[in-house]
Amino acid sequence: MPIVARHVLPHAPTGTAVGLFGGSFDPAHDGHAHVTRHALRAFALDRLWWLVSPGNPLKANGPAPMAQRVARAEALMSHPRVDVTTAEAQLGTRYTADTLRRLMQLYPGRRFVWIMGADNLAGFHHWENWRWIMETVPVAVIARPGQQRRALSSVAARAYADRRVLPIRAQQLASMQAPAWCYITIPMRDISSTQLRAAGGWG
Repeated sequence: MPIVARHVLPHAPTGTAVGLFGGSFDPAHDGHAHVTRHALRAFALDRLWWLVSPGNPLKANGPAPMAQRVARAEALMSHPRVDVTTAEAQLGTRYTADTLRRLMQLYPGRRFVWIMGADNLAGFHHWENWRWIMETVPVAVIARPGQQRRALSSVAARAYADRRVLPIRAQQLASMQAPAWCYITIPMRDISSTQLRAAGGWG
């Protein structure tokens, strides 16, 4: 695993609540930005980092070149508290659990929250070391069109049902001891990277 200097990664003062929003962003779209803006407010986050992944281990086909995806993400998501990062490529990590371990080593005293869509919660039990993730950092789950039933009846949701945080307490999530997860609904934007690729407007 490469040695990474902190100055090449985003700045986050001690005590900062940082949301981590991972994905291939292939391509980034307004739905990603929509979720980001709502997550910042709903969970009282100081910063939010997009973790543009080199590739998703659960997907057979590789994404578009990293530079292309990052450039589009930066053009789309311009916000003073949001950083578009290539942290996973810099850290040499492939799985979310490994990324979290490295970030927690590099940023002691920060409060990380993992952010994902309801579709990811539905399949979360297929992720590498998913229980470790749930028991290490609070998890914020954002509703997606047509995914609520699958998400809330998923293996992960049922396994940690007693650690679910009501939306009324969402702003406290970053300060809670894991496992703690919160499912919130926001105004829907029914758009996906898959749809954009299929429409031929990307890559």
